[in-house]
Amino acid sequence: MSEDNQVRSGPWTRHARRVAYENPWIGVWHDEVSRPDGSPGIYGVVHYANLAAGVVVLDDRDRVLLVGQHRYTLDEWSWEIPEGGVAPGEAPLDGMIRELREETGVAAAEWLELARVHLSNSVSDEAGILYLATGLTQGDAEPDPTEQLEVRWMPFDEALEMTLDGRITDALSVVGIQRVALARLAGATDAAHATKGAQAATPASTDPNAAQ
Repeated sequence: MSEDNQVRSGPWTRHARRVAYENPWIGVWHDEVSRPDGSPGIYGVVHYANLAAGVVVLDDRDRVLLVGQHRYTLDEWSWEIPEGGVAPGEAPLDGMIRELREETGVAAAEWLELARVHLSNSVSDEAGILYLATGLTQGDAEPDPTEQLEVRWMPFDEALEMTLDGRITDALSVVGIQRVALARLAGATDAAHATKGAQAATPASTDPNAAQ
């Protein structure tokens, strides 16, 4: 590759990239690079097509909505907050509203953005966004045919304990639940304002004052 085609990434230089594997959800890139010390090397990058989104759903009894499912990659059962993938071109909040409704039948009138995260930044570019949802109404779930889900309402303190004792290991769930807990310790006790600096989230295609 000529110098004109080289790509700088901080102290790294990428000389060539090829797609080693690809499906509709991920691609694996094989890069030929110069390392920060100038020596030649390779770097494998897992590229994610979708944004990961999750939501801490709190009802008026201070219970958290958890979704349980078997995770194929781990061959283990996993309790998590409602999560899903948001495709390019779909607003993150609209995607999370859709995923919450499909997985659990729950709609929320109030949404706050809790955090933006990178989930495994040494080997992947997967990014995530987390919300807090309150002001709930219950409808009918429409899960994907590939999903076998169990839905459970858990007292917030118990859900927090699950993130500390290893019963919840999913990264988005741990970050989301503990973010709310830390904000409460900081004095933001109102669930609708449970994080310092949180941004009120408005669906791109819906009335923010009505449940979806």
